[in-house]
Amino acid sequence: MLVLALDTSTPAGSVALVRDRELLGCRAGDPTRTHGERLPGDLLALLAEHDLAVEDVDVFAACCGPGSFTGLRVGLATVQALAFVNGRQLVTVPTLEAVARAAGPAADGATPAPLVGAWMNAHRGEVFAALYEAPAAAGAEPLMELAAPVAAAPEVVARQWGELLRGDGRRVAVIGDAVEPARPLLERELDCSLPPGDDLPPLAPIAARLAVAGRAADPPHAARPVYVRRPDAELARLKLR
Repeated sequence: MLVLALDTSTPAGSVALVRDRELLGCRAGDPTRTHGERLPGDLLALLAEHDLAVEDVDVFAACCGPGSFTGLRVGLATVQALAFVNGRQLVTVPTLEAVARAAGPAADGATPAPLVGAWMNAHRGEVFAALYEAPAAAGAEPLMELAAPVAAAPEVVARQWGELLRGDGRRVAVIGDAVEPARPLLERELDCSLPPGDDLPPLAPIAARLAVAGRAADPPHAARPVYVRRPDAELARLKLR
């Protein structure tokens, strides 16, 4: 199975090409250029590097948010169009789940099971965040949510997670591009382990591998972005009423 995957929910974004379990190639995007400027060129260039064409792709995959509203719309529209024209299906993976999976699989037989929190910059002084059971070493089923995706102030999310986990006894690995400024807060509110910085690997390979592993695919028209909060334009309209 050949999977072509795209992430436009992060500023740089990424594209990845996976055949069965092998990562053939991955490109991180240029964050100084918009996703609209780079697509579909980034996807076509990656295919060309491997002497492949869009018609050779068996399944498309994409991270579906939350993230930049414009980036999500551009990215999903791109892969939806490619999948529709070529009669292929599309696997969508929530961005926060992909971030959580970037922390790596849980150790086999870990008792109690560790937890992983995704913690992404949502701007406006907020984070996109969700709390999951740590991913198993294999499998394509969605991660079990302990705290559903939200967009809120870091202090609010950390306090809610702390209350949820009080007495639980499990440590939380928190990962994402907004961890560093929230480090003192997270260490105060949670029994957690934090990465040394905010760097995340590209998310497109994670989406591609979930597609290969059997994550449910849908017709391209059924793909929907996960915004978590209302777009700025909608909020502006509400203020005018």
